Amino acid sequence: MSPSFDRPRLRAARDALEAAAAAPRGEAVEQLAEARGLVDAALDEAMAESLLDGASMRSVALDAGVAPNTVPPRLARTAALAAYSGPDGRVSAEGVTRARYDRERGTPPPDPAPGTGPDVVPLRFRRRQG
Repeated sequence: MSPSFDRPRLRAARDALEAAAAAPRGEAVEQLAEARGLVDAALDEAMAESLLDGASMRSVALDAGVAPNTVPPRLARTAALAAYSGPDGRVSAEGVTRARYDRERGTPPPDPAPGTGPDVVPLRFRRRQG
């Protein structure tokens, strides 16, 4: 596992948390929401690395405190496993097995399918305009 795979996101989350701590009462919501998103992205990357190191999806879900059925779409948004996601936007157990095999052999991952990868933003609530 790369020792710095999640540090930029965690640093940004720490900065957002510090901004929230310094914000006047009642004005920290935006910074906290930003920090939550960054921590979630770092968690997704950590789950992907754990799977590539041999953990099972169920054990990763248990360790992360999330439902097992939420892990595959979260993995599809990671740099490590996006290329192994299916057309449904999820990384299956077969995709993880293939990624492990490719990593073991030193084979680069395939190109990710359009609409997948770490640049894909998960669905979030959006305020109404107007």
